[in-house]
Parts: sequence; structure tokens; C-alpha cells
Amino acid sequence: MVRRVALRDFTSQRLFVDQPLAAETELTCTPEQASYLRTVLRLPDGSALLVFNGRDGEWRVTLRHAGKRGVTLQMATPTRPQETGPDLWYVFAPLKRSRLDYMVQKAVEMGASRLVPVLTQHTVAERVNLDRMRANAIEAAEQCGILSIPACEEPVKLAAILASWPAERRLIFCDEGAALANPIDALKALPPGPMAVLIGPEGGFSDLERAQIAAKPFAHPISLGPRIMRADTAAVAALAVLNATLGDWH
Repeated sequence: MVRRVALRDFTSQRLFVDQPLAAETELTCTPEQASYLRTVLRLPDGSALLVFNGRDGEWRVTLRHAGKRGVTLQMATPTRPQETGPDLWYVFAPLKRSRLDYMVQKAVEMGASRLVPVLTQHTVAERVNLDRMRANAIEAAEQCGILSIPACEEPVKLAAILASWPAERRLIFCDEGAALANPIDALKALPPGPMAVLIGPEGGFSDLERAQIAAKPFAHPISLGPRIMRADTAAVAALAVLNATLGDWH
């Protein structure tokens, strides 16, 4: 059976707006959005674009210049209903600024619904700018046709998140010491359900942390192969394998 995929409009500019979307309403852009649309993109009055808010689907709107700098958006027609998306958490040791930006964007593109920074013994950057992380998540969603913005959580210590972990959510623990060398074989043995992927810091988990994770019944170690990857590369590899094996790629 051939699964048909609905074609999406990737030619129109997309914009996330944190306002309710409904027919016959008008939205007022923030000064930052207005500057981006008028000064950076140089969109003329009457331009069509797409908007979404993570709740009310995607809509086509008409841009109207308001005064010298303002922009309003007149709601036209809905283009896509809201999608639930995968129930996939991405739990990660924070990285330094530019690499964290990249990792957040790729996790969103791969379908992460929640971003959870976790502090470990070898974490290199313990401070996380949540506003910047959310901005990167929004940018990735705008560019890739995604309708939902993942929740961006405050950093939490590894021991604390393990202690409060919901038992029904399986934690895919990327560990170079996993018994099965093939991650696909390890993932195929798991039943479907809510999932999370855990990626450690550049220096890896300590022996104590590895033992603490492995002792949890909800944790399932997988290997990412013989190559040593940077943490941001490992994130893409792990999420791709999970999507291909248990997610919405198969």
C-alpha cells in the first residue's frame, strides 16, 4: 500500500504568532516581527504568507503595512489543521552556544515535542538561555513546515530527572557500551509508546551516572555504532534511528 503525503506550501514565508487564529480576524505583529517582514524580507503591502501558533493549525494571511513601521495580518483561509505530532522528548546535556543552537534546531526538525536540558558530571555549559532555545525552536518550525513548538524546560540535574521520570515513558539511552551493537535491533525489541532520547555531554557519562541510568527499568541503552560522534551529531543520529524504527518514518 502506498501512503500518500499531502503536499505543503514551502514557497510562502511562514511566521509563528503567539495569538489565537480564527477567520475574519486581524493580527498585530510585534515590532520585531514587523521589522523582519518589512525590512529584512522587504515584503510589500498585500503579500500572502502563512502563520501558525501551535494550537489552531496553519492559516494563509494577507500582510498590511500599518504606518511607517507596523504590520498587521488579515486572516484569510485555513491551509492545514493542527497536528498532534510525535510524543518524543529530547533530553540532552547542554553544549556551548552555537552548537546548542544547531542541536535544538535539528531536534525540532526530527519531531521532538519537549526539550529538556540535563546537567551531568561532565556537562560543559550549565547555563541555558531558554529564550534563545525557544527562538531556535520557533525558527526551525517556521522553516520546516512544523505546526507545533516544543516545550523548552529549565535545566535539571540528571539524578533529579531520573527520580521523577514517568514509568510509562521509555528512555532511549545512547551509550557506547551498549550490549547490542546495532541500535535498530535494540529499538525493534521495544513496544510502541511515549519515548525520550537521552544524549550525554562531550565527555560522556561518568561510570556512576551510567550505572544509575542503566538501573532504571524504563531505560534502554542503544549504541550509535563504532564511530565517536560529537554530541550534536549524536543527537541527529539517535533521533533519525528512532524515527526510522519506531517513529513516523516507517
